[in-house]
Amino acid sequence: MLTQPHHDGSPLYVSAVAPRLGDAVSVRVRTPESAGVTAVHVRTTPDGEQEFTTARRVHTDGAETWWQAELVLHNPVTNYRFLLEGGAAATGGYRWLNGTGVHPRDVPDAADFRIVTYSAPPAWATGAVVYQIFPDRFARDAAVEPAGDPGGPRQDLPPWAAPAHWNDPVDETRHGSQQVFGGTIQGIIDHLDHLVELGVSVVYLTPFFPARSNHRYDASTFEEVDPILGDPESMARLQAAAHARGLRVMGDITTNHTGDAHEWFVAADADPSGQYGGWYVRQTRPDGTPGEWVTWLGVPSLPKLDHTDAGLRTAFIDGPDSVIRRWLRPGAGLDAWRVDVANMTGRYAQTDIAHEVARAVRAVVDEEAAAHGAEPLLVAEHVHDHSADAVGDGWHGVMNYSGFTKPVWTWLRDDGFTPKFLGSPARLPRLGGGLVAETMREFSAIVPWRSLVHSFTLVGSHDTSRVATLVGRDRALTLVAAGLLLTAPGIPMICYGDEIGMQGDFGEAGRRPMPWDAAPDGPDGEPADPDRWDEQLRREYAVLIGARRTSPALAAGGMRWVHAEQDALVFLREHPEQTALVHVARSAHDPITLPSGQVPGAPAGSSAYGPAVGTDADGDLVLDATGPLVRIWTWPTQAPGWEVAS
Repeated sequence: MLTQPHHDGSPLYVSAVAPRLGDAVSVRVRTPESAGVTAVHVRTTPDGEQEFTTARRVHTDGAETWWQAELVLHNPVTNYRFLLEGGAAATGGYRWLNGTGVHPRDVPDAADFRIVTYSAPPAWATGAVVYQIFPDRFARDAAVEPAGDPGGPRQDLPPWAAPAHWNDPVDETRHGSQQVFGGTIQGIIDHLDHLVELGVSVVYLTPFFPARSNHRYDASTFEEVDPILGDPESMARLQAAAHARGLRVMGDITTNHTGDAHEWFVAADADPSGQYGGWYVRQTRPDGTPGEWVTWLGVPSLPKLDHTDAGLRTAFIDGPDSVIRRWLRPGAGLDAWRVDVANMTGRYAQTDIAHEVARAVRAVVDEEAAAHGAEPLLVAEHVHDHSADAVGDGWHGVMNYSGFTKPVWTWLRDDGFTPKFLGSPARLPRLGGGLVAETMREFSAIVPWRSLVHSFTLVGSHDTSRVATLVGRDRALTLVAAGLLLTAPGIPMICYGDEIGMQGDFGEAGRRPMPWDAAPDGPDGEPADPDRWDEQLRREYAVLIGARRTSPALAAGGMRWVHAEQDALVFLREHPEQTALVHVARSAHDPITLPSGQVPGAPAGSSAYGPAVGTDADGDLVLDATGPLVRIWTWPTQAPGWEVAS
């Protein structure tokens, strides 16, 4: 793949990270000499009409040529791709380079590169590593422990809850959402040092609002902290404790629905013609009269919000004390929002105002940033093609299930395990590396680069199977999954307990309580129960996270595929300061040889993780693997500087 021309939206290839409308931005492409490129033109579509700008040769070293052109950002989104001349005899020297690679034929605009001029995401998100916590299952605090019975069922729970001992098995029946293990916000505070030692930078909590389930996506109000989790100031204390340790806190909000016990819905149901009646979506009968309340996927307890209603929009999004706004105020508890079911928000039948809602939420986030100096991040849940929802003017990014999670699963899942992937009726295939790389590349090409790198990459979440279960309880393969997670473009998200090898299939089985009683007693101790707490795995996670957070290439570099075969993936993360070569293998494979001339500077590099890169008698790089492996090899980038446009 190194013999192919290359461009991506990273700082090595685009001169401005956060340009404004009307700016002139330089873009460049590198073409290996073997590609035979004699001219490069940049094709854009200002105001919907195509336009060509001829790039100029700015550097040639005998191995490759760099071409550069300037684009004026006339529209909020500038689509562009490269027309290459020369070196393709079969097509008369006619090729296109877009986000999915080089094509000897015309291609649609869907995979064009994109530069956006919308307000920039927070600077702190670059290089961030997120740790997801399901509050009921992470940790209790001493104040709620039953007297004389550590870990015993809590005695202070509401009638709907089924109290559980901390070490009880999870209830995998349809009643599982009522099983409450009793984790608290203070319990999270008490264990923040675990997160600091791991090296993450963001604590992401699934909902903390009062509800009638352990997952709390059926909120009964957005104004308070669930008393099961703590007192009204618990989130403020968590945020203060997190900030003192250099961590930020992300909350989880359901813009699509509330619970049927929510104060708004109770009022709407009691008086559908009253103030709150228009805040929820209702079916329309054939005679045009209002019918039943619409709910999320037919679940009766989750009535759907109607964002066409101005009153709801004021209360939820853009009012002076709105739900979105109030929790982001200084000291209120949150530094970011993850938006649940964002892909369905504002969409029902003939109504589709999803983009309008996303832009409204983004406007509030930007206002809070300007007013208080905060920099909130806004990431939306999405499980399939997210190209229509991640343009960059609303959500900063999405949860990249489609472009990362699912392809990684198809590569690493154990032969004997069929994971359930969020509603799919078909058995998830087990694919080779070539198809996995192709899938990742295609999904990365459908959104602007800035949206891609501000989207969550994840191998598991509270909604999926556990990583260790996915790979068949193989520590080496668990580390391969972690290696991919922590080296790919995006914001890596780790689900609590994955770092110690927690087990679990889909649903409640993947939401087991964190086994603190199995942890080592002291920094150099051995775990009390190695079957429940893999301390060696945790230490390897910490090393990989450290590599991610200290490497400019891994934190903010581009993505250039080098090699993909059945059992091995190799790619480069390129940044103006540093280049990282990443080699991951799911099993042993024949050595891969990379000519040193195609990776300038690599032979003099050093290992950031895993074994050193070998060389052969000709000085070419040799990547071998005798089994599952993660290798990160870094060196100072050797690339020309930007040429100042005349």
